[in-house]
Parts: sequence; C-alpha cells; structure tokens
Amino acid sequence: MLDTKALQGATIAGTVLQLAMVVAGHFVAFVKMNVFAFGGMAISLAAGFLYGRRASSLGGAALGGALAGGVCALIGIAVSFALHDVPANILVLGTASSAVTGAVGGAIGRLVSGTVSA
Repeated sequence: MLDTKALQGATIAGTVLQLAMVVAGHFVAFVKMNVFAFGGMAISLAAGFLYGRRASSLGGAALGGALAGGVCALIGIAVSFALHDVPANILVLGTASSAVTGAVGGAIGRLVSGTVSA
C-alpha cells in the first residue's frame, strides 16, 4: 500500500525542484544544455528517496519512488516543452527515465531507513 501523504510530499518537493531547474534552463543556456537530463533524473532520484524513507516495504518504496519521480519530471518537462526548450519526445523519454531513477531512489531510501520487508 502506498503512503499517499509521503507520495504527495515527495512529488511536490520534486516538482518544485524540477520547475526551478526548468526556469533556470530557460534563461541560462548552460543549464539547458548541460543540466537538464542528468539534473532532472537526479531530482527524480531525490524525490524517490524522500518517498522511500517513509515506505513500509522495498517494493512499495520502488513503486512510490517511480510515481514521485515520474510525475515531478512529467510536470517539469511539460513546462519545458511549453517554453519550447525541449522537443515533444522528451515528454516520454525523460518521464520514463526519471520514473526509473525515482524507483531506484525509493529503494535506496527504504534500504537506508531501517529494516526491509518485501
């Protein structure tokens, strides 16, 4: 079972960071060219980690992390697309890769938080 409060908090935190990066990238070419891809995935990893710290199981941590990481990335990428800073295919590719990194972050968050159950 997913912890909806933890999921909401992790998603909001990730979304705020994603949007900050997107706005910075819209005005600063270095951020757009050098930070968007890895920065976006790192933010999704962090959002997943935040969720995983409160998850009750490793599987739930990975699932919640994937959701938090994917949703915050999707929102950030949609804004970036609307600003004409990324092509449409990044909506799919970026969201998918960020969901994977969010799942990894969720699992790591669960593993460092204490006992692990399936």
